[in-house]
Amino acid sequence: MTLSCVVSSRPETPAKVSATVTCLSALALIVGLTGCAGDRYAQSTSHGIEDNGKAEPDHSQTTDQSIEGKRTAKRVREALAAAPESKFGGVQVVAGNGVVQLSGVVNTSAQRNLAGEVAGKVAGVKIVLNSLVVMD
Repeated sequence: MTLSCVVSSRPETPAKVSATVTCLSALALIVGLTGCAGDRYAQSTSHGIEDNGKAEPDHSQTTDQSIEGKRTAKRVREALAAAPESKFGGVQVVAGNGVVQLSGVVNTSAQRNLAGEVAGKVAGVKIVLNSLVVMD
């Protein structure tokens, strides 16, 4: 795509001024969009990994860490479903870097505590952030 703009220093008619402004605006837009795409490529190929302590996976995690977090969350959900003492249907589980966060609503404090204990016993879990809310 070729875009050409001619700018001169002599007085122009309003139509020529408008055309020049439009042409320069289009040029700035094309350059801006091209720059954004380049930034996205640079971000997607960076390999810097930082542990920010969040339970949910973020964009700085490697694919292996993200997959392991999903596997850990699945194991926790399965352990909660298998717990004979209580039903944990309304519990959401997010995991990353060995940290598991439980959120949602349970009926009793005992259910809240049990969910935290069950999650803590799952392989790969180092820390449990129990954010469950009790509906007493």
